Amino acid sequence: MRSVDNPSHLFLSEERAQASGSVVVATVEGSRPLLVEVQALCTPSYFAAPRRAVSGADFNRVAMILAVLEKRLRQRLGDMDVFVNVVGGMRVTEPALDLGMALAIVSALTDTPLQDKVCVFGEVGLSGEVRQVRHADRRMQEARRLGFTRLIVPPQHVKLPSTSNNEIWEANTVQDAVEYLLPSALKTKATTERSTFNQSSRKTF
Repeated sequence: MRSVDNPSHLFLSEERAQASGSVVVATVEGSRPLLVEVQALCTPSYFAAPRRAVSGADFNRVAMILAVLEKRLRQRLGDMDVFVNVVGGMRVTEPALDLGMALAIVSALTDTPLQDKVCVFGEVGLSGEVRQVRHADRRMQEARRLGFTRLIVPPQHVKLPSTSNNEIWEANTVQDAVEYLLPSALKTKATTERSTFNQSSRKTF
């Protein structure tokens, strides 16, 4: 048997092109930090009950995130098929994945890629707030070690130092994170066009 010096590389895409619906999240397995890639895909649904397919994450938390995005960010998801996947076959159930899933879904819905070298983590509450999670310092150290220079984290009790090559941004709410990383995503034009297309399509069935 051989030790794995860099396990995070096992769960990140070998070639991370700037594609919509892809977010890197800093998670913790036991006490060891791992970076995983969360992918989302949103497509217009042609059925009365849109599909919700989840692989590697908790289905109920994905359903909650969708409800928060609908209510707090006015994102139209009720007539969309939504697919969420954690790359590499790993299953992550900790709440720290919430913020990454929310950003991946909004990115996929609006077809807007996130900025490069971004890593996020944080639990999302029903009012849309971003909550603290354990081992925040270890998560950030792992992200920095792997070259991620922009970190989106929950509000911290202790001020976190930024360096000349690294930027730490505290998001109080999911909307804060979306406005910072996807400034055009909250404009409802794209989602309205998708919704109108879907409704007109349903009339033909």
